[in-house]
Amino acid sequence: MTRRTISAGRSVSGIGLHLGAPVTLTFRPASSGAGISFRRTDRAGDPAIPALASHCELSEFRTQLGSGDSAVHTVEHVLAAVGALEIDDLIIELDAAEPPIMDGSAAPFFEALQGAGLREQTGTPTMIVVRRPVRFTDGSSTYAAFPACALDLEVGIDFPHPLIGRQRSRYVVSEATFASELSQARTFGFVEWVEGLRAKGLIRGASTDNCVVLDGGGVVDNALRWPDEFVRHKAMDCVGDLVLAGGRVRARIVADRPSHRGTVQFVRAILDSLNTEKAMLGVDEIMRVLPHRYPFLLVDRILELEPGKRVVGMKNVTINEPFFQGHFPGHPIMPGVLVIEAMAQVGGMLLLGDVEKPEEKVVYFTSLDGVRWRRPVKPGDQLRFELTMLAQRGMLCKMKGIATVDGEVVCEAEMGAMVRDR
Repeated sequence: MTRRTISAGRSVSGIGLHLGAPVTLTFRPASSGAGISFRRTDRAGDPAIPALASHCELSEFRTQLGSGDSAVHTVEHVLAAVGALEIDDLIIELDAAEPPIMDGSAAPFFEALQGAGLREQTGTPTMIVVRRPVRFTDGSSTYAAFPACALDLEVGIDFPHPLIGRQRSRYVVSEATFASELSQARTFGFVEWVEGLRAKGLIRGASTDNCVVLDGGGVVDNALRWPDEFVRHKAMDCVGDLVLAGGRVRARIVADRPSHRGTVQFVRAILDSLNTEKAMLGVDEIMRVLPHRYPFLLVDRILELEPGKRVVGMKNVTINEPFFQGHFPGHPIMPGVLVIEAMAQVGGMLLLGDVEKPEEKVVYFTSLDGVRWRRPVKPGDQLRFELTMLAQRGMLCKMKGIATVDGEVVCEAEMGAMVRDR
């Protein structure tokens, strides 16, 4: 996989939804590794703010980056288009504090980026891969994230209006599904909200041309694009706010009554869960238990270890691995049998973690069943192995192992093994 930016600049113009100021937004290519950032060209020095959850202010009815005079407001629709196209590096210039609302959807930004052309560039995309369940609650907004190989998004809403009520939708987000199912879903609100929001200095640029407005009788001066356009729009907002994780999200996300404030905090919770995944055993500790040495020690870290139950280990695959010299030169692929060997070594840590004086023992593997290789493992991949104990009797056992890269299964097998004295 390579990083992605755009081939050329592209601009759109209009007025901002909340601040109501005229604005021109320009997408510009960015160098590899630059990430996504907003640049205020109407301020001295053209200050830039990274599109990251750590730079967000928790605000009502919109997603805000930064604070004070250089802040950027209501960035969620722009970021939804960026996320759907999996753009990694991009500069978004604004000559005011808020992107144009356009028709109230993400479609104009999505189409502008497509029109600018997508360009692959060197570097590896940052992948935000959820490894374990993450849950978060903010008021009535509840969220959960689970491991998955794609951005699998399920959103539910509940509004006491006859056209809305309870709506629920699920999407595996891709460029195609976003274009057809989410990009054109517009922001919405209720007539009874108007006075209170304008008293707070919001929705100065809102109208029935760029919002779906509801009164007691239905939609005011407009028509719905789908009967469930409301939940589609909330899902689109979530796609945009998830970009604030700083990479391509790979997770199944379930969001009930999501808000911008809640989703930003949920993104932070996901990132915190990744940052707490530290090695509990490093290579020095591993070598005290396993007899393997270079070039056959194929485990770098043990992340989790429940003796007799479960183990999670990791190997970073680099181009410097000795087997790449002869295994498909010019098209380096890790030998499948070595993926299994690495899995077995992680399994050895599970067995030896439950015996006295493990340095005096050795694990022999006695059988392999149900071996499946799902895709090649290449330089730059980070292999994650998770093995669980299926059965154990004395020094004999059977384990189930799964190897993944960025949340995608690359290999699986059942292994029989025994522990013997060295």
